[in-house]
Amino acid sequence: MKEYKSEEEFLKDYDSSIYEKLSMTADILVLSVSSKDTENYRKNEDKRMSILLVKREEYPYKGKWCLPGGFLDPKKETLEECARRVLKKETNLSDLYLEQLYTFDRLNRDPRLRVISTSFVALVDKNKLKEKVKNASWFDIIKMEEKNNIVSFVLENGEEKIEFKVRKTLRERTSDRYQFTTEENTSLAFDHDIVILAGIERIRNKLSYTDIVFHMLPEYFTLGELQRVYEVLLNKKLLDPAFRRMIADKVIKTERMKTGEGHRPSYLYKYKYEKS
Repeated sequence: MKEYKSEEEFLKDYDSSIYEKLSMTADILVLSVSSKDTENYRKNEDKRMSILLVKREEYPYKGKWCLPGGFLDPKKETLEECARRVLKKETNLSDLYLEQLYTFDRLNRDPRLRVISTSFVALVDKNKLKEKVKNASWFDIIKMEEKNNIVSFVLENGEEKIEFKVRKTLRERTSDRYQFTTEENTSLAFDHDIVILAGIERIRNKLSYTDIVFHMLPEYFTLGELQRVYEVLLNKKLLDPAFRRMIADKVIKTERMKTGEGHRPSYLYKYKYEKS
């Protein structure tokens, strides 16, 4: 083995071709909570979780839905910069909460070549995406049901339905409690069914000790609206008194009122601290 006198000499002589090459991508799970469409004004504040998906125009998986994502330019950007560039291009969103989720490295997750993906979770008020973006659509989660460690999903956008199932396996001696594997999936490209469940699990776990939920709300909201967002994310009903105590230090009551829609006027609140 040749001996070098300096690191500069070593790097000048270094042959990177001795290692296999791989590609990196950033995939983004964009989550929002929105109202169900209903003709009954008394139910117009019912909420559903929504996921932004993009229909692929090219192979592989041409015609299938997937999360917004793209390849990293290794010479020009970090993974987060890649994620923000992709979001701007595919959804026209640029100012939103973005958090790194997991790295997905299954050997055959992309049929083209070895691709490792770093996923991100983006939380947004759905109303910010006002203009329609080509091939992008919000899908409401109309079913997310767990039975025997298998989570069944049904997503709808008013025209198409997507169904898939993901298995949760309890891990031992690891920081990640569960390992996720595809049980059934014929509608989503790549392993994005796993990314969706992993992202939702992460957000649920963070609700108790962070204020990330406020990134999914407009500037002003009622306490009822805030509670329903928590309930949708947690997929369970919360007792009013307990919820009020939980968020008491996180919100400020304003003098604004929400009127109309057949309801008694309600005070509007806002997040106590500036959004980061």
